[in-house]
Amino acid sequence: MFHALLDRLTTALPSQCAVCHAWPAQALCEACVARFAQPRPRCRSCALPVPHGVERCGACIKQTPPLDLCLAAVAYEYPWSGLIARYKFGASPGWSQALALLMRSTPWAEPALDAADLVLPMPLSSERLRQRGFNQALELARHLAPDKTRTDVLLRLHDTPAQSTLPRAARLRNVQGAFGVAAGQAARLRERRILLIDDVMTSGASLHTAAQALRAAGAAHITGLVLARTE
Repeated sequence: MFHALLDRLTTALPSQCAVCHAWPAQALCEACVARFAQPRPRCRSCALPVPHGVERCGACIKQTPPLDLCLAAVAYEYPWSGLIARYKFGASPGWSQALALLMRSTPWAEPALDAADLVLPMPLSSERLRQRGFNQALELARHLAPDKTRTDVLLRLHDTPAQSTLPRAARLRNVQGAFGVAAGQAARLRERRILLIDDVMTSGASLHTAAQALRAAGAAHITGLVLARTE
């Protein structure tokens, strides 16, 4: 799967690699993807790094998260942290295709996409959507699974301060009640497999709160797939 990703990243028109600035190259050149996007063992419940052969971290064994499976393409570190900031805050939705390819290359991502009945991007508040001009999670979802992506099921009910501005203990309180299922959509979720898409997972508070709302509406299985995971 990793080699297939490299092949797909080399089929577009030449440009300059955003990481090493090689020219001509793709938006992310083959050498940089191979160097910085190698898969690593991660907890299947929260996507934090774990030793080889370990499926779940100690924290998830003690308290099971509301996600049945959690997958992350890369660590939120150089060079991905800078590229994600450029994508997210620099009005650069064109980056979504290359970044979605990184997500698709994640171990177990392809089966999760195939098995999902619905792919739901994490919704933004109307205020944040106006500020950025696009929902980065929605653009990623559209490249990952255009036929399954829905924006009318999971809703952002109210705006909250950015999670990155808060200490870890305050993040879960910050997003309590922030997400809900749209009126009349619960039947669409009942006994279905749901794939939640986001760009960055830090504490997991937002994904977990959204997953709880989906579970309460009857979703049978919920997977989180994110571009980057802080560690």
